[in-house]
Amino acid sequence: MSAAARTATTTTLSVIVPMYNEEEALPALVDRLRPVLDGTGVPYEVVAVDDGSTDRTAELLEKFRTDWPELRIVRLRGNSGHQAALRAGLHRSIGAYVASLDADLQDPPEKIPEMLDLARTEQLDIVYGVRSDRSTDTGFKRHTAGAYYWLMRRLVGKQVPAQAGDFRLLSREAVEALKSLPDQQQVYRLLVPWLGFPSGEVTYRRGERVAGETKYPLSKMIRLAVDGITNFSAAPLRLATWLGVVSFLACLVMIGVTLVIFAAGHTVPGWTSLFVAMLFLGGVQLICVGLLGEYIGRIYTAVQRRPTYFVGYDSAAPTTPNPPPPDQP
Repeated sequence: MSAAARTATTTTLSVIVPMYNEEEALPALVDRLRPVLDGTGVPYEVVAVDDGSTDRTAELLEKFRTDWPELRIVRLRGNSGHQAALRAGLHRSIGAYVASLDADLQDPPEKIPEMLDLARTEQLDIVYGVRSDRSTDTGFKRHTAGAYYWLMRRLVGKQVPAQAGDFRLLSREAVEALKSLPDQQQVYRLLVPWLGFPSGEVTYRRGERVAGETKYPLSKMIRLAVDGITNFSAAPLRLATWLGVVSFLACLVMIGVTLVIFAAGHTVPGWTSLFVAMLFLGGVQLICVGLLGEYIGRIYTAVQRRPTYFVGYDSAAPTTPNPPPPDQP
C-alpha cells in the first residue's frame, strides 16, 4: 500500500476552509479550530484552500503550518470563487468524513465534533449545520437570506434544508459522488441535498464575522441564486412559456375589444393603448429571450468543459515544489 493510500485510510476527518483575503481572520480561526480538532481524538487534516488571495493570507498560512502539521495548504492560481475553492478542497481531501467551514467563524467550529458523532452513531452521509438564530445578521441580510431559501425550496424541492449554507459534514461516499459529477459551476448547498443520501441536522446560533469584510455581498448572493435556479430547475423556462400564453390571451382580448368598438363606430385615434401594448409585448419577449440566454450560456459552458480552477501549490503533494511567493498568482 502506498503512503498516500495509508494516509487516506488513517485520516478520519478532513476540514476544508476556503479563504480569500482572510489575513485578519486567520489568527482567530487557528486559535479556535485547532483545539476543537485536537480534542476530537481522531486523525485529521485541515485543507486551507487559498483562493488567489492578494493580501498576507498565503504568508500567514505557511507560518501557522510550521508548528501545525495537520494544516495542509492548497493554493489556487487565481481567484476562482467560493464554490470552486470548496470543490478543490473536496477533490483533494482524504478523510473518511469531510467538513467544510468558512474562515470568518460565523459558523462555529465547535459544532464539528457534534456533526461527526451524529454521522457515526446514526450512520448518516450528510450532516447539515442549520442556523436556528441569525440575530447577529442585519435585518436586510436576514430577509434576503429568508427569501433565497424560500425560493430555492419552492423551485428545487423541499429536500433543501432551510437556513443551511456550506457548513456541513459529508461521508467519503457522499464526497466521491460529488467528485463524479462534471466539473462546472456547482452550488453545493443545492447539489448536496439533491444526492438524496441519509442526512441529519445540527442547529447553532450564527455568530458575527470575526474580522475582515464579507465575501458574499448582495451582488454575489443574487448570482448564487441565479446559478442555483438555472442549474437545478427549468421553472424559468416554464415561466417564459406562461408569460407568452398570458400575453397571447391579453392580445386576443384587446383584439376583441377593438372589434367591438369598431362595430359600434366609436373608434378614435389613441396612442396610449398602442404604446402600452407595445411595451407589454416587448417586455415579455425580452424576458423570454433573457431566460433562454441564461440556459444557453450554461450549455455553452458545459460543452467547453473548462476546469473551474487550477491548483498552483499543494503542501501535501509529494512532488510539489517550493511554494511561489504570495504575491504571484
